[in-house]
Amino acid sequence: MAMTHAAAFRQSRPWRADEFAALLSLPGTFALGDSACFALVRVIADEAELLTIATHPDHRRQGRARTCMAAWMAEAARRGAAQAFLEVAHDNAAALALYEAMGFHRSGLRRGYYPRPGAVAADAVLMSCRLPSGQPAES
Repeated sequence: MAMTHAAAFRQSRPWRADEFAALLSLPGTFALGDSACFALVRVIADEAELLTIATHPDHRRQGRARTCMAAWMAEAARRGAAQAFLEVAHDNAAALALYEAMGFHRSGLRRGYYPRPGAVAADAVLMSCRLPSGQPAES
């Protein structure tokens, strides 16, 4: 995941392998996908948060991110989440278009949220959507 994240996020500081491991060790956190495209998600109570999604540049424009989005949203709903949240840089037009196509709507803005070395920090657009009703995991 760290290698794909580094290739996908060259404008900002990519996450390290130990950061991914720490997040995945937390209850409710899961990852879906492969080395071409993956999503890291956290479900707490009835809310799911997309922590990151990354598509390796060699595999973009193939529908992988859309497939990965649908998979994590379905899994989050299966785990009992009814609402999903994410944040995205305001100038990431491809991601904004994907999220809107997946049913997310803009719900807020964090000014200067994403630091960028040698450049002005980017605003974060907050987005949310209702998830389709899933079957909660059996206890």
